[in-house]
Amino acid sequence: MRIVLDRPRCEGHGLCEEAAPELMHLDDDGELVLDREEVGEADAALAGAAVRVCPVAALRIA
Repeated sequence: MRIVLDRPRCEGHGLCEEAAPELMHLDDDGELVLDREEVGEADAALAGAAVRVCPVAALRIA
Protein backbone atom coordinates (compact mmCIF):
# COMPACT_ATOMS: atom_id res chain seq x y z
CA MET A 1 0.00 0.00 0.00
CA ARG A 2 1.30 3.43 -0.83
CA ILE A 3 0.38 6.98 0.24
CA VAL A 4 0.43 9.45 -2.64
CA LEU A 5 0.68 13.20 -2.06
CA ASP A 6 -0.62 15.65 -4.65
CA ARG A 7 1.80 18.40 -3.68
CA PRO A 8 0.14 21.23 -5.70
CA ARG A 9 -3.16 20.58 -3.90
CA CYS A 10 -1.66 20.40 -0.41
CA GLU A 11 -2.22 23.55 1.62
CA GLY A 12 -0.39 22.45 4.77
CA HIS A 13 -3.39 22.32 7.10
CA GLY A 14 -1.68 19.70 9.24
CA LEU A 15 -4.78 17.62 9.94
CA CYS A 16 -3.19 14.63 8.25
CA GLU A 17 -0.10 15.02 10.42
CA GLU A 18 -2.29 14.97 13.52
CA ALA A 19 -4.04 11.82 12.28
CA ALA A 20 -0.85 9.97 11.32
CA PRO A 21 2.27 11.54 12.87
CA GLU A 22 4.12 8.25 12.45
CA LEU A 23 3.83 8.57 8.66
CA MET A 24 4.19 12.29 7.90
CA HIS A 25 5.08 15.69 9.28
CA LEU A 26 5.06 19.36 8.33
CA ASP A 27 8.51 20.81 7.75
CA ASP A 28 9.68 24.24 8.92
CA ASP A 29 8.09 25.84 5.84
CA GLY A 30 4.70 24.21 6.45
CA GLU A 31 5.15 21.69 3.62
CA LEU A 32 3.95 18.14 4.17
CA VAL A 33 6.69 15.51 4.14
CA LEU A 34 5.83 11.84 3.85
CA ASP A 35 8.23 10.01 6.14
CA ARG A 36 7.11 6.72 4.60
CA GLU A 37 5.28 6.39 1.32
CA GLU A 38 5.05 2.61 1.53
CA VAL A 39 2.94 1.41 4.44
CA GLY A 40 2.07 -2.06 5.62
CA GLU A 41 -1.12 -3.41 7.08
CA ALA A 42 -0.15 -2.21 10.55
CA ASP A 43 -0.23 1.42 9.38
CA ALA A 44 -3.15 1.11 6.97
CA ALA A 45 -5.62 2.58 9.48
CA LEU A 46 -3.36 5.59 10.10
CA ALA A 47 -2.93 6.17 6.38
CA GLY A 48 -6.67 5.94 5.85
CA ALA A 49 -7.33 8.41 8.66
CA ALA A 50 -4.90 10.90 7.15
CA VAL A 51 -6.56 10.61 3.74
CA ARG A 52 -10.04 11.10 5.23
CA VAL A 53 -9.21 14.26 7.19
CA CYS A 54 -7.42 16.13 4.38
CA PRO A 55 -9.77 19.03 3.54
CA VAL A 56 -8.37 19.45 0.01
CA ALA A 57 -8.05 15.75 -0.89
CA ALA A 58 -4.30 16.02 -1.44
CA LEU A 59 -3.64 12.48 -0.18
CA ARG A 60 -4.75 9.16 -1.57
CA ILE A 61 -3.91 5.51 -1.09
CA ALA A 62 -2.73 3.54 -4.09
